[in-house]
Amino acid sequence: MKTIQELEEIRKLTIDRVNQRMDRTTTRVVVGMATCGIAAGARPVLVSIMDTVKEMDLKDVVVAQTGCIGVCRLEPIVEVIKPGEEKVTYIKMTPEKAKRVVKEHVLGGKIVEEYVMHIIDGKVLNDYTVQKD
Repeated sequence: MKTIQELEEIRKLTIDRVNQRMDRTTTRVVVGMATCGIAAGARPVLVSIMDTVKEMDLKDVVVAQTGCIGVCRLEPIVEVIKPGEEKVTYIKMTPEKAKRVVKEHVLGGKIVEEYVMHIIDGKVLNDYTVQKD
């Protein structure tokens, strides 16, 4: 049986791990794994991300799962949260797209714009639907 002090330490560590609002030094890659995401193919996307992070030996990257992100028709959805930067939401992901996002965005710092979700005038769009000037 754990002591109150041990339980308090476990609680603190757990809160620190799940609190995304804290100043972090690691990059978080979050995959929507609710039933909508799984039905759309999120599991192979998650595996591709985890494999790529492992292959590239990225020690400062945390890969996590979450429930529904809220736009089921755009699943699988992947969010990249880098320290000191705005969250980037990638939509309609595949294992191949996910691998590219890890290499170019997570490692290289360059957002893969053609997979990104944008909200313009209250409508969810991506580069395939946004008109270029």
